[in-house]
Amino acid sequence: MSVAIPDLPRGPLGRLRWALADGWTVTLRGLTHWTREPGTVISGLLFPVLMVLMFGYFFGGAMQVPGGGNYREFLIPGMFVMTMVFGMGETVTAVSADKNRGVTSRFRAMPMAPSAVLVGRCVTDMLNSVLALAVLFAVGLAVGWEAHGSAAETVFAVGLLLLLRFALTWMGIYFGLLMKGPEGITMVQTLEFPVGFLTSAFVAPSTMPGWLGAIAEWNPLSSTVAATRELFGNPGWGGDSWIAQHATLMAVVWPAVIFAVFFPLSVRRFRNLTG
Repeated sequence: MSVAIPDLPRGPLGRLRWALADGWTVTLRGLTHWTREPGTVISGLLFPVLMVLMFGYFFGGAMQVPGGGNYREFLIPGMFVMTMVFGMGETVTAVSADKNRGVTSRFRAMPMAPSAVLVGRCVTDMLNSVLALAVLFAVGLAVGWEAHGSAAETVFAVGLLLLLRFALTWMGIYFGLLMKGPEGITMVQTLEFPVGFLTSAFVAPSTMPGWLGAIAEWNPLSSTVAATRELFGNPGWGGDSWIAQHATLMAVVWPAVIFAVFFPLSVRRFRNLTG
């Protein structure tokens, strides 16, 4: 018995509706996994919470904020950024698992919009990031953190965090399509820690050796950390370098550069998948 293949929509508007509908279907598939594997979601949400408690209470008493201020208020914006970074590992794992199990190949063989697989993955991970930020916001308020800026500044800070996550999602999609086994995934997840710690998220770069502090200042994550601290009205570390003085600008530029590099790489890698 033959199965009729539906006609592909014609015209830009028809193709857009087709792509959006298929992308949402793939997104729903990802959300369904949340209900079937709640342990994975819960563990992903709890890990940043444990880091906040560990750094805020175990090590916080020994930390000095340049210029004074509460260390937990200094820490929480950094943890918001680290949560966005940790989410990239989840993207790599999910994309790689679908590819290695043949799910991605089956999607590509179906009469669906070619963009749906990648867009659906991106939307699912962004929704996950919104949930993770909401949980961490609540934990931050519970440990004494507060956003002292205006409502507009707070919304802008959240927007910068999600912009960073959006860019890192496409980096994660690319690496997920690239990886052929669990060893590669483990390597990416392991690198999240040195890359994340070599920033201004936990300590001020001014407390590091000169060359190391310069690397930390120019780490793209540090710009988002510094910008969100300023927008939230939380203690920062200052800094008189160009990158430190233009943190908000660079918190937009760095994600734009990451997206500009990894979006086309992801699309090309997806199109060239075999098997």
